[in-house]
Order: sequence, then C-alpha cells, then structure tokens
Amino acid sequence: MSSTSRAFNLLQKCYIPSFKAPMRSTRRSLGFTPGINGMRSSSICFAHELLSPIGKIVKDGGKRSTAVLSHSPKEEKVLNNQGVGAFQKLPMIMPAIDILSSAQRKARNVSPTKGIANIAKRERNKAAKQLDTLMKELAVPLRTYIENFPNKKYLHPYECSLIELTFGDGNYEQILGRVDSLRKKLISVGKEHASLCAQNFIQDKCLPWQSSTKREAEERLGEGLKKVQEAFNQGKNALDDLLYVAKSLRAMPVIDPHLPTLCLVGAPNVGKSSLVRILSSGKPEVCNYPFTTRGVLMGHIMLNYERFQVTDTPGLLRRHEDDRNNIERLTLAVLSHLPTAVLYVHDLSGDCGTSADDQFFIYKEIKEKYSNRLWLDVVSKCDLLEDSSTSACISNELDRYKAFGPEGAIPVSVTSGMGIEELKAKVYQLLLSQMTQIPAQEG
Repeated sequence: MSSTSRAFNLLQKCYIPSFKAPMRSTRRSLGFTPGINGMRSSSICFAHELLSPIGKIVKDGGKRSTAVLSHSPKEEKVLNNQGVGAFQKLPMIMPAIDILSSAQRKARNVSPTKGIANIAKRERNKAAKQLDTLMKELAVPLRTYIENFPNKKYLHPYECSLIELTFGDGNYEQILGRVDSLRKKLISVGKEHASLCAQNFIQDKCLPWQSSTKREAEERLGEGLKKVQEAFNQGKNALDDLLYVAKSLRAMPVIDPHLPTLCLVGAPNVGKSSLVRILSSGKPEVCNYPFTTRGVLMGHIMLNYERFQVTDTPGLLRRHEDDRNNIERLTLAVLSHLPTAVLYVHDLSGDCGTSADDQFFIYKEIKEKYSNRLWLDVVSKCDLLEDSSTSACISNELDRYKAFGPEGAIPVSVTSGMGIEELKAKVYQLLLSQMTQIPAQEG
C-alpha cells in the first residue's frame, strides 16, 4: 500500500473536528432564535448538531459564514399575532451545576472509534471525541434556551410591559445575550482543544504540538477539559440569571384578553384586595400597610356558566406619571394594554394612608386618561365614615368627593356586609356589558 493510501486511511480513522462552517442540517426547524435588541439571528456553531437549520448560509467576505433567518409571510403573520400566555411555554432551565455534571458524565462514557490499532492514535481519537461531546452537551441546552425564550418583538404588549417593568428595560435581552456569548465561547474553546487532541501523524511524522504517546494524549485531554470547564464557570452566572427570569415570568398570572376582565384600581391600602376576595376566587394578601399588592393578582367569577376575570393591581400614589415606580406602572400596563372594565375603589375614612384630597386628584387623572373604559366607583370602609347627611348641599366638587365620593359611587363595607350584594349585581352587569364590547375591540 502506498504512503498516500496509508495516510488517507489514517485520517479516516482518526477523529478530527473541522474548523470550517458545517453543512446545513436537513432537519426542519421548529422555531427561531431570538437575538439581542429584538433582532432575529442565528449563530453558527462548529458542530453539525449545533447549527440552526433555519435560513441560508451567506459568505461574509470569505472569512466566516453567517446564518440568516428567513420567514415566510405566513410565519411572519403567526409570529406577529401571538396572544398572551407565552410565559407558560418557557423551557425548564437546569441549574448550571446540573448541566455541567451531566455533560461531564456523558463525555467520560465516550469510547474511541473502533478499528484504531495504534494506542496513541486511539487515545487521541478518544480525547477528541470526549472534548467534542462535552462541548456539545454544554452548548446544546444553551441554544435550546435561547431559541425557546420569546422575542419581545412578537409578544403581546401587556407581556412586553411586564418584562420591562419586572427586569428593567433591556435587561431581558442582555441576559439572553450573555447566555448566547457563553454558548459561543464553549464552542470555540471546545473545538480548539478537540482539534489539538486529534492532530494526526502526517507521513508518519509528528509535529511538536501533537501527541506522540498515550500519556501525552491524556494530558492534552485533561488540559482541554479544564479549559472548557473554566469557560463554563466564568459565564454560568448568565444561566443563574436566566433561571431567575424563567421562574419570575412563569409565576405571573395569565390574563386572557378574550375574557371580560374587571380591574380594581385605587390608592394603596383602600381595600381592593378585600373586594377581590369577596367578588372572585382570588385570594390576595390583605394587610393594613401600603403596597400590599406588589404585582398583578388574578381571580375569576363564574356567572351563568360564563367565566370572568378579576385583577387586583398595585395602588397608585399622587405623583407625575414619569415619577411612578415600576409597581405602579404595572397597574397602568393592565389598563393600557388589556380590554378591562374598571372598578375604582375610594377610601374616605382616612385609614389607608392616602388623604382624600390626594385620592381625588389620582382619580381625576386616571378617569380622564382611561375615559373609554366601562367604569364603576365604590367607596370602601363605609362603616368607618361619619354620617354625611348634613353635607348634602355641598357644591364644591372636592368637598363633595370627600363627603360622598364620586357621583353614583356605591358605599360598601366588607366588615359589616353593607352594599356588598348591590356591588356584586353592578359588577355582573358591568362584566356582561364588557363581554359585548370585546369582539368590537378585537375587530
């Protein structure tokens, strides 16, 4: 057999990872990869299994290849019409330590390719395959996470607001970007050291950096495993942050925009949560201190076999809209992006910590801003109010508000049960009216 044939056979037996961009997979794509700042992108991976199968390969000046995503008009229409509920479809994120342990275990179990008689060559082959396996087992889960976290560009505006208000503007994309950077780093380091381990004899001569003995191959493997693990540990905080994001988003209540929804609004500690407990199946925390409700809480009402939603929202303080904190802005997000009817709760007893004057100005601002909403006013804690019958002739709007609340408001007391049945009847009527408006709003 000629020396050329021997060299060719040897190259076939020895495992050599390629530094070239892999061929496109024939597997059909199931999704898209969200990129940073809302742009769709796909990252080239050196391993065949890591390459996103969507799109086409475009040469970039002959130096590298970039995968460009493309969607058909039908796919774009689907992506642009996603409803709420994306947070419940998030992938389960494994802790970083579990991903690393699983990858190391699978890499250790990799055997060399059969048929390699030379011990040193067989050890090089085994080392290269183990490093490549470790790299894939670490990088593939990261790619899966990135592909299955929603792109804010295609989320419902309400869910997009929840992300921004919960994590801060741009932080969601930044965390996904850090995870993708870790994936790319693992691929780069893994491929580099797998290639060094797999370097072949060429014409029966060994170059200085190549492994000529089994021991040298083992040392090269140990060094490669150490480098890959170091790269993973340096970036694993991104995985911890992604795990926190997934848990936080998955815990958020799902609001169906196609169901009539009643949103309770008012200053902090005015009794919204107590009314939610009475009106619906929701069981929010009820305490006598401001901002008990720090997120949007959900309950449901069943009426004549119809299901309605009730949301308890954080309280609003008297201040300019630009000065509101993220807790208050959650309330405005519900009112702005969901087709809700409003049950505005007033507390004129002085027990809530927000003066009646401040409540009046908050109420006027919200009522003017969301004047197109179906609206119902209720004055809570009426058992604590003094008799205002002598103030019937008050003409000043603010003074009249401080005595009676807005015109047509229902006085109620959760403690004594006063006005509760009347409130329930009015709420049901309001939700039935909301049901007839939703199809028109969707159209």
